[in-house]
Amino acid sequence: MEKIKGRYWFIAVVTLTALTLLTAYTIPGDSYLVVFRYAFGFIFVSFVPGYCLLRLLFPKNKEVDIVEKIVLSVALSFSIAGLVGLFLGLSVIGINFTSVTVSLAVVVLFLSILALKNA
Repeated sequence: MEKIKGRYWFIAVVTLTALTLLTAYTIPGDSYLVVFRYAFGFIFVSFVPGYCLLRLLFPKNKEVDIVEKIVLSVALSFSIAGLVGLFLGLSVIGINFTSVTVSLAVVVLFLSILALKNA
C-alpha cells in the first residue's frame, strides 16, 4: 500500500493527459463545452510538464516547498513547451495543433515514467 500511495501523482498526470487529449480532439470549437477544452489545455500546458520534470529532479517531496513547487512547475512547463515548439518548428513535421498536442503529451508521459522509475 505504501508504494501505491506515493504514486498517485503519476495516475493523476496520466489521467489529466488522457482527458486533455480527449477533450481537445472530441469537443468542437463552436460547442458550449469548449470551456473544458480550454481549462484542460491550460492546465496541461502550464503546469503538467514542469511538474513531471520537477518530480524527476527532486524525487523526495521534502526537498521543495509547495509554493516553490508550483512556481517551478509553471516556469519549467513554459520552457518545455517553448522547446517543443522550437524543435517542431525546425523539424519537417512543422507546428500545427496535432503535432504540438501529441509531442507535448509524449514528453509529459516520458518525463513522468522517468520520474516514476527514479522515485
